[in-house]
Amino acid sequence: MVPLWKAVLSESLLGSLASYQAPNASIRLLILAAGVSSSLLVQTVTWWSGNSLQRFIRIWGFMLGKIMLLVLRIWYTSLNPVWSSQAANTVILIIGFIAAAERIYSDGDKRTQEANKTGNAIRETVSHPHWLLSGVAFGSLMFLTLWIFGEVSLISRWAVSGHPHTGPDPNPYGGTVLLGLAHGLMLSFWSWSSVTSFAWFLVGLASSTGLLYLHTWSAAVAGNILAVFTMCVWPQLAGRFVSCLHPGKAMSTAMFAYVLELFFCVWCTAYKFVPGGVYTRESSHLLLGFIMLCIGVDFLTGPKKDLSSIFEVKSNQKPLFKRSKNYIKLLLWLFVGVGLLGLGLRYKTYQKKLGQGVPKRDFSAMIWPFRFAYDNEGWSNLEGSANLLDQTDADFITIIESDASKPFIGNNDPTMWLGERLGFYTDFGPSTRDHTWGIMALSRYPIVKSTHHLLPSPEGEIAPAISMTVNFTGKLVDFVVAHFGNEEEDLDRKLQAIAVSNLLKTSSKQVVFLGYITSAPGSRDYTELIENGNVKDIDSTDHDRWCSYIMYRGLIRLGYARISHAGLSDSEVQMAKFRIPVHLDSYADNDRIVTDPSQVPEDIHFNPRFGSYKDGHNYEQIHHFHMSTPKYFKQKN
Repeated sequence: MVPLWKAVLSESLLGSLASYQAPNASIRLLILAAGVSSSLLVQTVTWWSGNSLQRFIRIWGFMLGKIMLLVLRIWYTSLNPVWSSQAANTVILIIGFIAAAERIYSDGDKRTQEANKTGNAIRETVSHPHWLLSGVAFGSLMFLTLWIFGEVSLISRWAVSGHPHTGPDPNPYGGTVLLGLAHGLMLSFWSWSSVTSFAWFLVGLASSTGLLYLHTWSAAVAGNILAVFTMCVWPQLAGRFVSCLHPGKAMSTAMFAYVLELFFCVWCTAYKFVPGGVYTRESSHLLLGFIMLCIGVDFLTGPKKDLSSIFEVKSNQKPLFKRSKNYIKLLLWLFVGVGLLGLGLRYKTYQKKLGQGVPKRDFSAMIWPFRFAYDNEGWSNLEGSANLLDQTDADFITIIESDASKPFIGNNDPTMWLGERLGFYTDFGPSTRDHTWGIMALSRYPIVKSTHHLLPSPEGEIAPAISMTVNFTGKLVDFVVAHFGNEEEDLDRKLQAIAVSNLLKTSSKQVVFLGYITSAPGSRDYTELIENGNVKDIDSTDHDRWCSYIMYRGLIRLGYARISHAGLSDSEVQMAKFRIPVHLDSYADNDRIVTDPSQVPEDIHFNPRFGSYKDGHNYEQIHHFHMSTPKYFKQKN
């Protein structure tokens, strides 16, 4: 007879995976919450029951599972396949069902015997009474692993800077992070003296500081050293954790610390929208310092032994432990090899897609706030976003709110994903550790140089910007892209407009501005950009705008379009087409607006896939021109 609790927990755990296929986000959240609760109960029972060898293998299986997830995310270009692909979710769900069924039924005849053994499980370990310290340390270690090493591209995004000295690109240099994590696990098989443990902790502490405060390659090297340290202490801290005499208290403490640190991480960036945010603003250094302190105390006060030594291994079990370690090492390096292969294949494919672009004088620029690629129903939809971007035929794209390299957004990299998918050069924008919501740039043509800016934000959220130069096959054009603060922060917006107008003023004679400035046409901030930045609005007759704007200088405007979001985001796409004049000192801009595309050459038409001219909003769930666009520009004479 299968115990009811075991069947219910297994079904709930599988349900959490199936929640990806739920009809709406609310149901998905409820199912997922029940599944997470069940998985924690199953994990607690699993880790605190069975004989020493079983528990040893289960804990190592958990750690190898983390490495395997990183490898899968490499093959899915930073996405978690369970939450990004219907096919992958279904396959993993089927495998999970088979494993759960086998787990429930295979040992039915041995259940009484195992129950008797379970009572002695904790006595087979070197008991550790300090469940509070061990729980906080293990929960902190779990969060650190998710926060900084939940995907191999994260270190690069913490260390990123502008072109040409961007630091290590996540592909292929994410492979060094994977290697660092693997070498950390290999080091954990050693036994450490008190002196070497203390010295090793100081190295880990220094590397965490370097990741926060160094730049580009120096920060990346520090991050890789931190990867080695993090996985090196995993087996020891996990062994001490499962040696606690009170499993419920230990696991509850660990999850409480984990969730508390996750919320603090949210508060560091979203401080303007949460209670008490003024005290946590941009305080990742405090969070990382607290985590390292908790890990260090538990690491330094515990036995300096590998995981198998924490269990009281009987002499007749030692060959089994030794054989298990060999299999563990074999699996570890097999996973690493598969991961490195994935990075290599992706890198080769991406390099083939990149090119110089077709030589031409005309180009199109686009701005879109796509909210981390989550649609209006709460589902991640990078594939839909890529299809939309591809259909616009834009040569230069800036995307607002693009930094999903955070544990509460998905720990994925939309910039890398879109760059590889579309074959565009990329600029990630200000780094993840700068506490912005992100701004990225994608270019069909090579990026010559770029500088990342944090605009003045004394009261509100940190506003990011990028100033850059793109080489349109020998013709250099500057771009300034920016995301201003919220409407409520008047001082912030005033200072940000002044800062961006200065960037525009000091740019070359040919510049395009793509910005999200939360102000109406003709407002103070709008006027600051136009007058002091010495730029022109792409369409000064369009008074029904609020956030997204396109401005320019030293170019000939050809067209302007607004495309409805169709639920893919909560904001529309704006596009403009320009021509680079042959003689900058003697050219005339187009000053006449037409809405009949037949009056302009066909090669400057916007993609007819989005329909034709349309007045007012488009409320249909399709991407369509709207708001009295598309418009084209030509000479009056």
